[in-house]
Amino acid sequence: MTGDFALWVYLSRTPLLWLTVTLMVYAVADRIATATNRHPLANPVVVAIILMACVLKLTGTPYPTYFEGAQFVHFLLGPATVALAIPLYEYRATVIRSLAPMLAALVVGSVVALISAITLGSAFGIPHDVIVALVPKSVTTGVAMGIAQNLGGDPTLAAVLVMLTGMTGGILVTPLMNLLRIRDMRARGFAAGLAAHGVGTARAFQVNEVAGAFAGIALGLNAFITAILAPLAVTFLR
Repeated sequence: MTGDFALWVYLSRTPLLWLTVTLMVYAVADRIATATNRHPLANPVVVAIILMACVLKLTGTPYPTYFEGAQFVHFLLGPATVALAIPLYEYRATVIRSLAPMLAALVVGSVVALISAITLGSAFGIPHDVIVALVPKSVTTGVAMGIAQNLGGDPTLAAVLVMLTGMTGGILVTPLMNLLRIRDMRARGFAAGLAAHGVGTARAFQVNEVAGAFAGIALGLNAFITAILAPLAVTFLR
């Protein structure tokens, strides 16, 4: 007991506190997901975000203070993304056989994501800078922030919209695929990574390793093609 108290005193005086809390919160979220048999609504990423927001609110902790301690998790996003190459290599033969339909789905999915953001935003009278931040909503956070900033949008808002997109996709992807009776794990995974980037990819890996591999491919390729097409789409908007 004394040792636990001493550990708490030490952590409370260092940035390691919020790194520790973040890992503990995710562990709790993963337990909840396991207890519900990985139900889509119990997505551990979504649950962890909600729980962490509640902790920060209840403790009155400003985000910069939290990020000072938890930034190591942010740093790990890079290595985690690179690690997606491992299942890609393991399933390289399957990927090569599916290359043509995969590229076709990539182009269609990327274009639809861009056009829908611009069309719906314009139809609802959303301000131009908000639409610009909405355009890269289906790519991973780091890329989306860079695209939004280069196009004159708010990168912080873009990050929020990306997370909302990922959370929504992570919850809906499995029920939607089941409703559409899509059983091919390659198609399910690719759709998840294309529409819901990192959160969708995490969800795909929970369901099936092949789906996760194809979701990782979609995540990377969509970031690349969106970075090329987004400036063209915004030019059209102007």
